[in-house]
Amino acid sequence: MTVSPRADEGWVVIPLFEEAAVIGGVLEQLLERFAHVVCVDDASADASAQIAEQSGAVVLRHPFNLGQGASLQTGIRYVLEATDAAYLITFDADGQHQVVDAVEMLQRARRDDLAIVFGSRFLDERTRPGVLKKVVLKTAVWITNQQTGMRLSDAHNGLRVIRRDAAQRLDLRQNRMAHATEIVLQLGRTRLPWAEHPVHVLYTDYSRAKGQSLINAVNILVDSILK
Repeated sequence: MTVSPRADEGWVVIPLFEEAAVIGGVLEQLLERFAHVVCVDDASADASAQIAEQSGAVVLRHPFNLGQGASLQTGIRYVLEATDAAYLITFDADGQHQVVDAVEMLQRARRDDLAIVFGSRFLDERTRPGVLKKVVLKTAVWITNQQTGMRLSDAHNGLRVIRRDAAQRLDLRQNRMAHATEIVLQLGRTRLPWAEHPVHVLYTDYSRAKGQSLINAVNILVDSILK
């Protein structure tokens, strides 16, 4: 699929919490392809917000830590109220998502008239999460599908393209990892057309050193069960 020049009709929304080591590089790559990026700094104690501003992103700040779900909702509300964006793209700050995947997902949403495109790491063989993490994520997917009535292969992937009319239906209340189930549930209730798209989630030395590879997977599972 051909990658287009910078997209003006889609705003990228990034929940940001203490990612000073990588957010500059993430934004440099994103801003080559997307004209507009908003980072929601969730009361980071490091220089994440300053680096994001210096890199060219719009930065919104929470006065205290509210969680990733609240950060997404803040970013979504900003895009809907302050811009005329036709689409928004949710994107993680830690360097695991690939910009080319986000561009392809936006192109697919436009081409196929889709309101939602969910990224899935399980539609091809590029992503290698490890056996235990894969088992936990697949279990969480099964639980989410049971709760929502959707039939996704990767319900807890932070890379999504959401058309404006679908985004207007979102009102996220779950602040921790359970927001990933909540967003699927609310988007499913819109009855708007959706699809999954294969993406490559890159598990880096940085993310593994922070303990994200397994701990986040367990958090996803626990929050999915408790929701």
